[in-house]
Amino acid sequence: MIIVDNALKRREAENRPVLVGMIGAGVQGKAITRTIEKSTPGMRMAAISNRTIENAVAAFSEIGLTPVRCETQAEVDAAIASSIPVATTDPSLLANARGLDAIVEATGSMEFAAHAVLDAIECRKHVILVNAELDGTIGPILNVKALENGVVYTAADGDQPGAQMNLVRFVEGIGLKAVLCGNMKGLYDPYRNPTTQASFAAKWGLQPAMVASFADGTKISFEQAVIANGTGMKVAKRGMIGPDFSGGDPYKPLVPLEETISGFSEYLDGIGDGPGYVDYVMGARPGPGIFVMAKQIDGDERQAHFLNYYKMGAGPYYCFYTPYHLCHFEVPGSIARAVLFEDATLAPKAGPSVGVIALAKKDLQPGDFIDELGGYEVYGMLENIETIRLENLIPIGLAIGGKVKHFIAKDKPITFDDIEVPQGRLIDRLYAEQESAFSSGVETPAAELAGEFA
Repeated sequence: MIIVDNALKRREAENRPVLVGMIGAGVQGKAITRTIEKSTPGMRMAAISNRTIENAVAAFSEIGLTPVRCETQAEVDAAIASSIPVATTDPSLLANARGLDAIVEATGSMEFAAHAVLDAIECRKHVILVNAELDGTIGPILNVKALENGVVYTAADGDQPGAQMNLVRFVEGIGLKAVLCGNMKGLYDPYRNPTTQASFAAKWGLQPAMVASFADGTKISFEQAVIANGTGMKVAKRGMIGPDFSGGDPYKPLVPLEETISGFSEYLDGIGDGPGYVDYVMGARPGPGIFVMAKQIDGDERQAHFLNYYKMGAGPYYCFYTPYHLCHFEVPGSIARAVLFEDATLAPKAGPSVGVIALAKKDLQPGDFIDELGGYEVYGMLENIETIRLENLIPIGLAIGGKVKHFIAKDKPITFDDIEVPQGRLIDRLYAEQESAFSSGVETPAAELAGEFA
């Protein structure tokens, strides 16, 4: 969205910056704050809420700003009006703040984030998620509620799902149909845990469980769930295909992406006639990137001739890729798109087309507590929503915080009947509402459903 930079420069010249509130001041939250304040004219990080207020204060102080600690709505509103950065522990103060244009949710939590996002939506704030875990679990119903309230709900650019959606919109803009949205991954081992990933986490200043969720497949499952729900795509099989060209050797030279497409060949017949697939590839170059396979659907031989001339190949499938995704660096663009143009980088198209299910990382015993994503008990895999419903499988986002009711063998998919979840959680209520709204089998567009609910 190249027009965003000039629109923000105009806001800077007019002294009308986009004012952002953020929930979460971890590694990503601090990096987003730095990018907005140091590199994004026409935008300011006006307020940050974090359960440990010292982290919210540090997000500002590390870049030379001195925030005021606020405990009441009046204090928050007065500070924002006076262009003084706000630090608070209460996310509802940001949702209700009169001066904020948008809220970024960057906690990586589930229940806490569900409350914060719903509150922001109901207070008519645009919401930008840096939380694929929440989005991949209850994003469709949150998007319906955002549409009801006339605000934008969107995943952020910079993470893989948003970067993939940019490519989807590009290929559709040149007359092709996106048939596979892909992620390039360097490591996959479903049994990694906080202990195995502790040294890597320490090196980069990250939480060990978070790093373990990257390695055990949970994170990529959530990322691909978000792009699947935004496009209506499916998975070819449980867990995705994931062709591996690394041979399990992290030091093996990466294979050019175009050469890895053969790993999907047995699934390509008829792919252009359906909704398409989301997937990933191991050992491809450029490693940090994302890709979209597209197909010409109108049979225009002249256009195919030019695609070949422009070095895209003879078709019928064409591979487009972006060699990077820059996470927090690209989040301000999504904020600006939402606030200035009411354009979602990536929002659910309708109901969930897929979900991230929980599987036992080890033999689980009655009474075992499922502690956290990337923990010792479970890992996530992507599955089509129809199978999830048919087999009564519990999304991993709902399994976290639950207690095992009886023995579950290692690698077995976990059902709702296997887990006792805490009573009274908002996330369970929203998931049930999502299922009630979308489980009829009729794919009602989110905007149409929002109109029915209004």
